[in-house]
Amino acid sequence: MRRLLLPLLLLGIVGCKGRKREAPPPQPIRLTLVAVGDLLMHQDVKRAAQENPNGYKGLWGDLQPLFEGADLVSGNLETPIAPRTGAPGRPFVFNAPAELPNALKASGFTVLSTANNHAFDQGTQGALETLERLESAGLSSVGSGRDRAEAETARILERKGVRIAFLAFTDLFNANLNQEGRGPWVRRLEEGALLQALRTARAQADLVVVSVHWGNEYEHLPRPRQRQLAREMIGEGADLVIGHHPHVLQPLEWIEANGRRGAVAFSLGNFISNQDRKYEGCTDVAEGDSRDGAALVAVFRKDPSGPARLESVRTEPLWTENNWAAFASGRTRRREIRVVRASADGGILERRRQRIQQILGQ
Repeated sequence: MRRLLLPLLLLGIVGCKGRKREAPPPQPIRLTLVAVGDLLMHQDVKRAAQENPNGYKGLWGDLQPLFEGADLVSGNLETPIAPRTGAPGRPFVFNAPAELPNALKASGFTVLSTANNHAFDQGTQGALETLERLESAGLSSVGSGRDRAEAETARILERKGVRIAFLAFTDLFNANLNQEGRGPWVRRLEEGALLQALRTARAQADLVVVSVHWGNEYEHLPRPRQRQLAREMIGEGADLVIGHHPHVLQPLEWIEANGRRGAVAFSLGNFISNQDRKYEGCTDVAEGDSRDGAALVAVFRKDPSGPARLESVRTEPLWTENNWAAFASGRTRRREIRVVRASADGGILERRRQRIQQILGQ
């Protein structure tokens, strides 16, 4: 019996080695994009950064875990960065210091829209310097360029083998310094060109994300024209549309058009600003709207045998803490402005969270 046992065991071992294990089925790829609203460089925002031990990163440090968990982070850069060629910023005419791009990069930002009504606040040279500084910091910009061709070319980024096309447009200009054939260009929102750009981007990439500067300031609902454009954008190839300019929140909606489904955040409000600085949380919650904000968290899915698509969207309510009242009264000498997640603490942040979710339709 012992003589038979060893050969049988050896046969069993050989047999096991000879079997091929079935490879596990390929898993879907998921990408996460975090998008925020307007980055406004008011004078007090810049002062708050100077007086914060962590500089600009300290103004939104509460969001660092959210940014670090994303594959891509985007925002609307509503300021030139032109300390060399521009003038110091003043009310309604912005300019940001040289350290801002590196701070944004270190915070996790990857792509910034530069198509907005403040793009030419420091003239054409300021617009060019902005692009140079963003590029030097390793940040991608979209919606403006050294010439029209560059401004109107989709920025395509690749993550985990998935190609994402970013487009950006502005419906508003404070000063339109576009000059055909000469110098920098900021991409205007024109319906025909917009839809053609979407069709082109759809053919070049797996996913299409559109940033659009539009709407009326301080209105919580989009206008009928915005709704129509949103539907057309989804129908022509956009997976996600991210709106800004109103400085307050507007709804987040899923839209189905032309056999496609995508999401539109009509306005994400301000990300960082000095607006509504006098609001102290003791008046009606309709006050302080410009200090409301939202971070959009979008998850895209690419199945092994199918096209990429937007799988889910959610929002993270944000609130801008601002100590203007204490500073103005002399109770403190340090200027503090910072963005925080609106948490359920039973106080002002909980009331803001409820208000924000109501506006967003969440």
